[in-house]
Amino acid sequence: MKRIITARPLRGVVATLFAGSMLATGVIDAGAAFARPQAGAAQTASVDLVNPLMGTDSSYELSYGNTYPAVAVPFGMNAWTPVTGKLGSGWGYTYDANKINGIKQTHQPSPWMNDYAALALMAMTGPLRIKQDERASWYSHKAEESRPYSYKVYLADYDVTAEVAPTNRAAQFRFTFPKSDDAHILIDGQAGGSMVSVDPARRRITGYVRNNSGGVPANFHNWFVAEFDHDFTVTRTWDDNGQVTAAPTREGDHVGAVVSFRTAKGEQVAVKVASSFISAEQAARNLDAEIGRDGFEQTKAKAKAAWQREFDRIQVTDPDTENRRIFYSALYRMLQFPRTFHEVDAGGQAVHYSPYDGKVHPGPLYTDNGFWDTWRAVFPFFALMYPERDGEIMQGLVNTYKESGWLPEWASPGHRNVMIGSNSANLIADAYSAGVRGFDVNTLYEAMVKNATTSEGRPRDKKGKVLTAVGREGVEYYNRLGYVPYDVDINENAARTLEYATADFSLSRLATALGKTEDARLYAGRAQNYRKLFDTGSGWMRGRNQDGSWSTPFNPYKWGDAFTEGNSIHYSWSVMQDVQGLIDLMGGDRVFTDRLDSVFTTAPIFDDSYYGQVIHEIREMQIVDMGQYAHGNQPIQHMIYLYDWAGQPWKTQFHVRDVMRKLYSSAPDGYPGDEDNGQTSAWYVFSALGFYPVTPAVGQYAVGSPLFRNVRLAMPGGRTLTIEAQNNGPDNVYIQSVRFNGKTYDKPWLSRDALKQGGNLRFVMGPTPNRNWGTRKADAPFSMSAPQSAAGSLQK
Repeated sequence: MKRIITARPLRGVVATLFAGSMLATGVIDAGAAFARPQAGAAQTASVDLVNPLMGTDSSYELSYGNTYPAVAVPFGMNAWTPVTGKLGSGWGYTYDANKINGIKQTHQPSPWMNDYAALALMAMTGPLRIKQDERASWYSHKAEESRPYSYKVYLADYDVTAEVAPTNRAAQFRFTFPKSDDAHILIDGQAGGSMVSVDPARRRITGYVRNNSGGVPANFHNWFVAEFDHDFTVTRTWDDNGQVTAAPTREGDHVGAVVSFRTAKGEQVAVKVASSFISAEQAARNLDAEIGRDGFEQTKAKAKAAWQREFDRIQVTDPDTENRRIFYSALYRMLQFPRTFHEVDAGGQAVHYSPYDGKVHPGPLYTDNGFWDTWRAVFPFFALMYPERDGEIMQGLVNTYKESGWLPEWASPGHRNVMIGSNSANLIADAYSAGVRGFDVNTLYEAMVKNATTSEGRPRDKKGKVLTAVGREGVEYYNRLGYVPYDVDINENAARTLEYATADFSLSRLATALGKTEDARLYAGRAQNYRKLFDTGSGWMRGRNQDGSWSTPFNPYKWGDAFTEGNSIHYSWSVMQDVQGLIDLMGGDRVFTDRLDSVFTTAPIFDDSYYGQVIHEIREMQIVDMGQYAHGNQPIQHMIYLYDWAGQPWKTQFHVRDVMRKLYSSAPDGYPGDEDNGQTSAWYVFSALGFYPVTPAVGQYAVGSPLFRNVRLAMPGGRTLTIEAQNNGPDNVYIQSVRFNGKTYDKPWLSRDALKQGGNLRFVMGPTPNRNWGTRKADAPFSMSAPQSAAGSLQK
């Protein structure tokens, strides 16, 4: 991920591989990037197991996460990150780079979406250098400390140590200088519209930045205030051409400011920075409210405590430190998005600038999320563990609908024309089914029905082009024919059909809960539209023309075209709402499991003709020696769990552990593809716990293979769930037996409602499969076509 759906981006592949396994075992010294417990000390705090550099050894050509080391608090409005690339590039920080040119405020959800509202700080000594390539300093990972709550780096060319610690909407910097008559700190407003104003009397720089990659109204601004603890000896600003003068204020496309000091050896200059999408006054209010008189260490300690509170909710006990590092690093990624976009006004009320209508409104708003990715596991995790936060996010969706007339599918910060589907329906219905409340569900239901009814009146971009990623492209065809046709110039049509059918299932579930019987029947019927695309001849899903004929020629290894960032082999399993129905279409359990097996045994051949060259998702499938299994992208990530429906749960257990072992590490090359707003992390977090949410809005989790010997989860409501795995280890991946609260448990799925009540879930693990556990057909997880299809019904 990601693709702007109005174009076919071309991506070459030149792999720069990092020896992550050597780093993880200590053969390569990663410096302070990894927390190491002192000899004889207590077990390292979980927050210090996190490696924010996990996933940063990535490039345009090959992704091992496409992450950056975000310094933030959970769900923070702003994050901060060092910059090794060009300002304005989606690849702001890459592990193999040698120089840093600044530390920027960032809101970037992925490199494919790029950033918005970014500004950068940089410190230096000696002659003043403004341009980013000229001011960049050599640095080493050996003199770099990256934590969720702080970042510290030695800028070798200037003998300066730079540090940053975050709050939700503000941050503190601390720069340690050598003895110098020419010590400088600059603020770069970046290109795209910026203003700076220097006030020496108040030791302040104020201004705004307007840089963005889309999804903003014409009046979009990010106002900032930077407050220093030292008097300035010299103040300067620069214009669009990089010309420096003593003018106190500058405004243009790309301007900035620099303030200078005389420093003694080891002297520290502190800078407090805050921003606001509402106004300059609100930026100052955010600074006072979130930092006030706190020093750097206080802000750092508060940020660390904020992360530790979240990690304490899931306490892992296991001798394998590397697996614990991966787990908490993944959890850290999950809790960054969606990003808070609302602020707190003078009266203590939540208010937000709307990136949809450009006005300030009361209430919460969240952004920087692509539901095509995160509906699968991130939002189910929030529904389980963070119902209050999830309710606030849902109310933010209400506000988005009221302000724009549509639900967001990819917001950054407003509607973006990226990806496909109507996946907001899945996370809304799943939240309600989980008992999440505190939001206007009737308005969201209205919005879901609008998505499923019309494509008219959708938002347009600055050039007047319809944002086809909002709502459902081709919905009129879909509602009339039961599918989006291949031959009507709507790309990725088969993938759209499959995703709309799953969304219709979610709609039917929510309609049932709200007492809308006729709607429930209508959308349950449309949830069966996946059947229209199943080609009995090939045994795969396939694009279909408007007249009912199949699209030709058909190659199940062809990426793109009728599908999205995958091929037919990947998307044919996208029937989360009715796995039993898919089993029946394929010819029964044996044929179904043989076909699942074939995904791993078929060579990783591919047809890239739709894109014109090998895209990074294809290369990531090809190089890991797992056949056609493409875990680096979302459409197939649930597939491993489908053995649970077909009487062979031990294969789920094997493959889950194999993927965790082979494709994840805590090193900079630690992800198997794009991390994508926490989704690839959420797969790991759920899977490590021993279960995974395949079907939305039914309250069931398919059982996999728990990774850890003991996990304690602090469930909402004050209850505790303990997950034990006796005899667990790298070779003992198979479930021998399960007991839940002392009673024998034989089903290959777990009830969300039962887990929320807490208790003890105890697995006994072994080195060989128990082919009797979880295999009874009557015990399979929910399917629309199965006799137990009423299980897990929503309650009003």
